[in-house]
Amino acid sequence: MAAVDAGWSVIGVDNFEAKVAQINGGSSPVEDISDAQLQAAISQGVYKATIDYSEITSASVITICVPTPLDEKREPDLTLLRSAATSIAPYVSNETLVVSESTSYPGTLRDIIIPIVNSLKPRDSLKVYFASAPERVNPGDPIWNQKNTPRLVGSIDKESQQRALAFYESICDAAISVSTPEVAEAAKLLENTFRLINIALVNEFTQLCSANGISVHEVIDAASSKPYGFMPFRPGVGVGGHCIPVDPLYLTWWARQNGRKAALIESADSINHAMPQYVAERALNLINPDIKNPKVLILGVAYKPGVGDIRETPVSELRDYLISKGADVAWYDPLVPVWEGSKPVNLTWECDVAILAIMQPGVDLDQLIARKILILDCTNSVVGLSGVSSL
Repeated sequence: MAAVDAGWSVIGVDNFEAKVAQINGGSSPVEDISDAQLQAAISQGVYKATIDYSEITSASVITICVPTPLDEKREPDLTLLRSAATSIAPYVSNETLVVSESTSYPGTLRDIIIPIVNSLKPRDSLKVYFASAPERVNPGDPIWNQKNTPRLVGSIDKESQQRALAFYESICDAAISVSTPEVAEAAKLLENTFRLINIALVNEFTQLCSANGISVHEVIDAASSKPYGFMPFRPGVGVGGHCIPVDPLYLTWWARQNGRKAALIESADSINHAMPQYVAERALNLINPDIKNPKVLILGVAYKPGVGDIRETPVSELRDYLISKGADVAWYDPLVPVWEGSKPVNLTWECDVAILAIMQPGVDLDQLIARKILILDCTNSVVGLSGVSSL
């Protein structure tokens, strides 16, 4: 939509027919894009979705925006990225710019995408330009969006960089040039690793404060009064989403491939993965220990407030640990209709304790408080009320 607004004609290619049909029907699958905005672009003939890769023959710019998750060993899984490169390659026209927006370790563009495209492109596509411009997006953010968030751009040669900068300058307020694709790729990993480590720090610090009867939120507020050298992070159930739990492990894997070890990152990852268990124990300790099969209601299962995205949500590990301790677990999230094969209960579900994991719009805590349900607040949303404990 940013490209449409900048005057480009845009084709979206996806392998999932249902999603393509949904988009072409004017229903946006993305919270930050309204149906009205999508419908306007479709009706004006400047946007459409398709499963037909041959449609990109007319494209002067191709952006690869597929997910780059972890495999079962929690190592980089570039299956979708390789598939995308392989699928577009036969239809890349001469003088086309190919950009990787997918997050990956340094060298991915040069060592994986470029060889695939060059080996499969049409013979008359003598010159193809390549760049890396990792996406920067914060779903549900009312301030920062595609247009006003600066974009890093690193290319394999001067001509590629000129074309890539021209494209991103047309859709972003600022496109920042870096010397190589590897710098852009590494910067994206650093951005999210910074967050992983600081979240781990405050999660560990929370446990220290709680064990000594100190409010971690009061401590964070106090530290935040310093006008320099400090940035506040808040504790929670863990880390979730498609970036923070994933991207740093691309960095640890890359380090191992180069005979190094990213010990601090690995430690931070371990701390955050242990947080759901800590939260579960805190919640269970609030109720009568004589209750052998306590009923626990989890409020919010998405990975962050304001969205229905459940990718890598730490609430999955929270639920699993509670069940392993004999708890009967139910959940409620007004933005998530189905979660891992289960459906939500309503807030009248009888429980011994509720865990406010994510403060979603539409969660009526007053109802639970009026019923004197014990609540463990992992979001710092409720302060000073009887029966509500802060993480």
